[in-house]
Amino acid sequence: MIELTRLNGNPMVLNSDLIKTAEASPDTMLTLVNGEKLIVRETCKQVTERVLAYRARLLAAVSRRLAPRPELQRVVSLMSLDLADQSGPVKVPDTNKRHSGQ
Repeated sequence: MIELTRLNGNPMVLNSDLIKTAEASPDTMLTLVNGEKLIVRETCKQVTERVLAYRARLLAAVSRRLAPRPELQRVVSLMSLDLADQSGPVKVPDTNKRHSGQ
């Protein structure tokens, strides 16, 4: 669930899995999978960042409940980064490359 603000200033909490599209025209209009439309004060970028942050928190919570697995911990740590201040895509090192001599 993500917190958003309706145009009238009232806060609301939305199940982010229900968002089908987000459009800026100039207000941000969210279309849900059931066809309902919501207009919010946040920009499309802010909505996207909140959805990504929420999903990263979910992934981190699930990983804490599972048996330790190094590859899962790596994914969780990468997904838990604060991406809000990044200007471009996050570059993930390729761990599948073989080093010479191995």
